[in-house]
Amino acid sequence: MNLNHQITENFKLSEFVLSDFYNDEQQQRVINSLTPQIIANIQQLAENLQTIRDEINAPISINIAFRPVWWEHLQGRSGRSQHTLGKAADIVCSLLPSELRKVIFRLIKERKIKNGGVGSYRTFTHYDIRETPARW
Repeated sequence: MNLNHQITENFKLSEFVLSDFYNDEQQQRVINSLTPQIIANIQQLAENLQTIRDEINAPISINIAFRPVWWEHLQGRSGRSQHTLGKAADIVCSLLPSELRKVIFRLIKERKIKNGGVGSYRTFTHYDIRETPARW
């Protein structure tokens, strides 16, 4: 698997799979957890994030995207996060999370990106491509 594969104009597969949150052993387990369906979900997520990036005309950094179920359980979480499906990313950019949230809502309203999950936190914004809209 080529983690340097360019999946959109500005995003590589590695950005959705590699994270400073993992140690070396965990990172290899994350890579080994990828399935064709998860990679397809990451592709769709990347296309939506590319639309957001194009709209704000600024780079988007991914804090973390794909998180396997085993990692979620290790962190004391349920394992039902959209991250486990490759459908979610916690992102940062030059905009404040509250400002980025507004851009995302506008793009959803304009039907330019999927109406999935959107959550604003103090230091990042969560966006996912789940089937049912969710807000927090």
